[in-house]
Amino acid sequence: MTPRRIIILGSTGSIGTSTLDVVAHLNHLHSQGQYPDRFDVVGLAAGHNCNLLAQQASRFNCPTTACSRPDSPATFKGPTAALDLIHAVDCDIVMAAIVGSAGLPATLAAVQLGRDVALANKETLVAAGALVIPAAVRSGARLLPVDSEHSGVWQALMGINPAPLAPPLKAPDSVRRVTLTASGGPFRTWSIEQIRHATREQALRHPTWSMGAKVTIDSASLMNKALELIEAHWLFELPPEKLAAIIHPQSIVHAIVELTDASVLAQLATPDMRTPIQAALSFPRRSSGAAPRLDLASLSRLEFETPDPAKFPALSLADHVMRLGQSSGAILNAANEEGVAAFLDPDRNLPFHCIAELAREALETLPIGPLRDLSDLAEAESLARDLVRRRAAVAPVGVR
Repeated sequence: MTPRRIIILGSTGSIGTSTLDVVAHLNHLHSQGQYPDRFDVVGLAAGHNCNLLAQQASRFNCPTTACSRPDSPATFKGPTAALDLIHAVDCDIVMAAIVGSAGLPATLAAVQLGRDVALANKETLVAAGALVIPAAVRSGARLLPVDSEHSGVWQALMGINPAPLAPPLKAPDSVRRVTLTASGGPFRTWSIEQIRHATREQALRHPTWSMGAKVTIDSASLMNKALELIEAHWLFELPPEKLAAIIHPQSIVHAIVELTDASVLAQLATPDMRTPIQAALSFPRRSSGAAPRLDLASLSRLEFETPDPAKFPALSLADHVMRLGQSSGAILNAANEEGVAAFLDPDRNLPFHCIAELAREALETLPIGPLRDLSDLAEAESLARDLVRRRAAVAPVGVR
């Protein structure tokens, strides 16, 4: 059988390294005759960690690499390295795991070429769903969800559909509501005043997941859940009134699909990203997992609580973006990225609560227009980043 060729964008990050773990696991099963497909890693792209990139390429016998550092020994280098890799190397599936909007051009190019994309970068659809979804429909590319919540929704919907389908797809009319779970982050039990004065170290101390700094800060503010609701809106063609979020600190239930007949389907798994990664890479097959199995008998309880909008104002921004459409997602995403960068930068010292406040200000004051191509997106992002930079420079200094 012909191997499945995979390119991993963001190979040195947490999702990228977990993806390589899954590839090694599935290839081991293949060598034992327990899985039909073998994966060939034909391209790896990284930001700045050239040493790890070279080690990965050597371990997986990958012939082509890309790195954004101009002095890198990679095959492609510089700011367009990942995009150049996508255009130069043919493959069957692309793992899109570059954090933030930086990975969007390469991911969009992969979709336009008709390649299946395992989507771990939620910003792709938040900022450019109006470009990516029509491109996927035209090319036939499948968007295989890797975020644990969207993977959970997808797997639950496969229990409803008569055939295994992959996004972009329209959720059946029998779906009354889809709920994404959130751990609540490190500030779940904190007061509003405590959250306002949170330090970088406190915000980066996630109780469940081990992630990069930007994603961890988004989890602390619940902005990650706002972005995920917008992504679910695009992946499953769900209106905002059919989408909700709920806090679930154990991170065992990843998504809940409520049906019109009052039945409720939920997807449960240990909090390990290798599970949704494997679900995406091996679709529509199932095989022995790379992640630990869930031991239900060992669970003492599963808790759920409604998020407090006063403590987590970022969450409400999702509804605005889903209703406004056009360039609003690009504005929200860019404003949040810039706000997080200002919070993490010790020289700028933006208070934690200002991240969501400035994102809301960007949505309410900047012009929102059609998203026809990447130049429209770049203009919207530039306006949002400029606004946050200017406002962050005069924001009250937080406690650090």
